[in-house]
Amino acid sequence: MDSLPGAIVHYILSHMNNARDVATFNCVSKRWKDSIPYLRSLYFPRNSFDNHTSSDSPDTIVWKMISSIVCLEELVVYSPFSSAGLASWLSLAGSTLKHLELRMDNLSEYQHSLERPSKLDCISSAKNLESLKLWGVLMINSPSWDVFHKLQNLEIVGARLKDPALSTALGACPNLTNLLLLGCEGVTSVSIELPLLERCKLDFYGSGNSSLSLSCPKIEFLEIQGCSWIRVQETECLRNLSISNNAGRVYMVDFGKLDALESLTMRGVQWCWDAISKMLQWASEVKHLYMKVEFTGDFDTLQPFPEVDFVDFFNTHPKLQKFDIHGAMFAALCQRNSLKNVESGFVIPCLEEVVVTVRSPLNAEQKMSTLESLLKYGKNLKAMVIRILQMKSSHSSSDDFFDEICRFRCINRKIVRIQ
Repeated sequence: MDSLPGAIVHYILSHMNNARDVATFNCVSKRWKDSIPYLRSLYFPRNSFDNHTSSDSPDTIVWKMISSIVCLEELVVYSPFSSAGLASWLSLAGSTLKHLELRMDNLSEYQHSLERPSKLDCISSAKNLESLKLWGVLMINSPSWDVFHKLQNLEIVGARLKDPALSTALGACPNLTNLLLLGCEGVTSVSIELPLLERCKLDFYGSGNSSLSLSCPKIEFLEIQGCSWIRVQETECLRNLSISNNAGRVYMVDFGKLDALESLTMRGVQWCWDAISKMLQWASEVKHLYMKVEFTGDFDTLQPFPEVDFVDFFNTHPKLQKFDIHGAMFAALCQRNSLKNVESGFVIPCLEEVVVTVRSPLNAEQKMSTLESLLKYGKNLKAMVIRILQMKSSHSSSDDFFDEICRFRCINRKIVRIQ
């Protein structure tokens, strides 16, 4: 070990960040020990102190390791820690840290109220952060944060939030380009105004009736889960959009122009038809469309989709390349009058792949006719996948319908397959 050139020793150490490994090679040789101050990253796994026997507390051990490093740029701590411990670490390394990731643990409100400063408040010492990731966060009270001018990436996973606290946190991060709020509970209404934001994933857990207002002129990727009222006005750059609501209903959507949109995903048990039809109208330039909405109807009334004209639908979505269509929308395209007005020159110009999920044998003849029409008019169609999902019927029509699909697949085996 001692014969290795110094540059190689430093290179090896630069790729080691696990705290246990660092503690181990600290004992290998004096040269290795002398290289520890030049580490850039430290990672403390969840079980770092499971067999702790030292007289020093885990907080103190972490502090000693950080204090021996000249310019720590990344700190990841999944092991338990106190607010006092975090404050002491960041008092040492806060000015040099660029990436901070903490498992905060899901603290109760009572425990949170006893901590002064709170763990969230301590983070304000790391003024030069570029990336902040927090797990298991309680954000009932607004954090005492100064502005993080360099912070570009903020990720919060598994959190209990209050609207004012979330608003304060986002207000302290004006230059974000990436925002992820995953598994967040307690949010009722959120307004996001971030001029540089490009990617945003919002997953609100609970009754599914949150409202969202987004004003981010550079947004390119947007994924929303758990909102019933959605307003996004500045959408000139938006290329990928996903809206889902697994617990509640989607009542209202209000978007600006979606001329740049390439991929649209709509999921949920129930959407108001006005919201569905508006999204389909705005997304006329979309290349990939995924639809898995079970019902339409206002409030508690669950209704099937109204008829969707086959020719009109594909004429208004001329760039569609991949169409993933689930039960309700497929049934809407398969209504009796849908294929009556097909002109001789009608084609589906860009469609290359269709994924159809079938859940019911009802109107089997019309459904087969729609499948055949997709194949007939989709001149560039390369693959059609038919998924038979939970088809519940004791009537013989289920078997007959499945036989028809199998026959259709045999005739067009180069393109059609069944899953």
